[in-house]
Amino acid sequence: MHGAGFFQQAFIYLAATVVAVPLAKRLGLGSVLGYLIAGVLIGPYALGFIGEEGQDVMHFAEFGVVMMLFVVGLELEPSLLWRLRGPILGLGGAQVGATALALSGVALLVGISWQVALAIGMILALSSTAIVLQTLNEKGLMRTTAGQSSFAVLLFQDIAVIPMLALMPLLAAPGNVTESHAEEHSTLVSQLPPWGHALVVLGVMSGLILSGRFVLAPLFRFIAKARLRETFTAAALLLVIGIALVMTMIGLSPALGTFVAGVVLATSEYRHELEAEIEPFKGLLLGLFFIAVGASIDFGLVKAEPGTIVSLVGTLMVIKFLVLFTLARFFRLSLNQNLIFSFALAQGGEFAFVLFSFATQNGVIPKEIASPLVASVALSMALTPLAFIINERLVQPFLLQKENDERPQDEVHGDNPVIVAGYGRFGQVVARLLHSAGFESTLLDVDSDQIDLVRKFGARVYYGDATRMDLLHSAGANKARLLIIAIDEHEKALELAREVAKHFPNLTLLARARGRPEAFDFHNAGVEYVYRETFDSSLRMGTAALELLGMRSYRAHRAARAFRRHDEAFLRETARQRKASGEWVTFARTRSDDLLKVLRAEHQRQPDREAGWDTEEIRKGIQKNLQKDAESSST
Repeated sequence: MHGAGFFQQAFIYLAATVVAVPLAKRLGLGSVLGYLIAGVLIGPYALGFIGEEGQDVMHFAEFGVVMMLFVVGLELEPSLLWRLRGPILGLGGAQVGATALALSGVALLVGISWQVALAIGMILALSSTAIVLQTLNEKGLMRTTAGQSSFAVLLFQDIAVIPMLALMPLLAAPGNVTESHAEEHSTLVSQLPPWGHALVVLGVMSGLILSGRFVLAPLFRFIAKARLRETFTAAALLLVIGIALVMTMIGLSPALGTFVAGVVLATSEYRHELEAEIEPFKGLLLGLFFIAVGASIDFGLVKAEPGTIVSLVGTLMVIKFLVLFTLARFFRLSLNQNLIFSFALAQGGEFAFVLFSFATQNGVIPKEIASPLVASVALSMALTPLAFIINERLVQPFLLQKENDERPQDEVHGDNPVIVAGYGRFGQVVARLLHSAGFESTLLDVDSDQIDLVRKFGARVYYGDATRMDLLHSAGANKARLLIIAIDEHEKALELAREVAKHFPNLTLLARARGRPEAFDFHNAGVEYVYRETFDSSLRMGTAALELLGMRSYRAHRAARAFRRHDEAFLRETARQRKASGEWVTFARTRSDDLLKVLRAEHQRQPDREAGWDTEEIRKGIQKNLQKDAESSST
């Protein structure tokens, strides 16, 4: 099978992807772990469908990382990158420096020379850009504080590869670099003095930025006029490959060059088009890269030296986690964001394969030391998706609950007519509206970070678990008129509704529901006033859409009100049927069809009658339509 042709190899890789990735996603493991498992299964140490040629595939697949950073750059406008300069230089620089020193210290303790120890520390300080960004994007965490901090650190690490490559030959023992190797790794600037090299690098980067500003935009405009999508696709690929080639020729990281190009083009009108054309290639090559990583894990070495490999992987991930966790505390990340950040980056990176190879060939690190380290890096990358799962399902629930238990609940003495349980994005709007109308609320929440934040803006929020009846009693639940349930966790909110119905029958409950299933649960628990999160905003958008389609304003609003009335009645009826019978799906489909007929009939019965509408809405609708008529007559 080792001599299999190109089409056979392509079939094997694609078949492994199609089988393993959907299965891993179905099991909640994520696509990255699916790719890695697929690589392990088809690799030389499992089914043996691919052999030594997997290393050649790795070199090709690394281009997926280059494309990924180009797309990431397209999503980052220079102004946003400038705002991230603090985390990039501060947190990123501190992480690389502290981790390199810590790992070098461990290497020195086991008797390795300081040159080799320093090289190992620098290489292992890097994390996997591909795996971390892909996993954070899949889990929707890129926009969080942990996601932005992880991106800043990864970006600094990618930049740090350049000085690491320059420093490696200086750590080599004299006479260890062969002439053939020197020729193999020579670049256009390798014979220049350091100042000349620096000038060339500065000139190329400046040229790249200026070209992105003044050359590429007119060029893409010219190509776009041809109206041939395949030509635009070819131009996008040509841009990425050309930049990667130039960066390689001057001894720089191709990923860094394409990232800079992406940032420069982030303000271009062709930004979204470029992203759309590159995205399929990026996804396929990244998947190929993850498969190649899985296939490249040397299980023969792991089997021969299991204790050594396990110790190396454990030491690497634990030290990196501790350094990251400590730095995140120093930079004031909250506990849950700190855990995501620390678990995300506690592995080796794809650039380690390149740097270990470079260091071995330059005589910096002996091959017998580099080989187990390479296997450890690959295993640590493969364990990263599992680390995310462990954090989500075990560590975070335990530590966050422990943190909440350790913080004493505030003493609550409330006598307001309203209690709001959950002062997040939903509860804040309700409480502010009531306050503006002269009704004060007693505000409760269990998120200590959220409480500390909103208190800075003057909100008096009490820390405490609203499901505790003694706390509600202190909050004045026996005298209050309303309880607003705006808690994020549905199960906890439902528990609160049931307990309050037993202990405080005087309270009228108003509950926030994420969608229809949650609304069903609240109705079946006896909550009369249930408000779905996106229902009102959806109705507002639908009303605007009707107006833009030519319907008069008052008729659009009347249609929305009729829809609300019938849909809420339909929701209550379906909730009762759902509780009483398992055949509620058929019932719901039948009632949905009936609802559509009723709404259309009601709409046709009231063609243009304005009864029941306030004059302000009528005036707005007439003014809007008169303006439209005037604009159409002028044209």
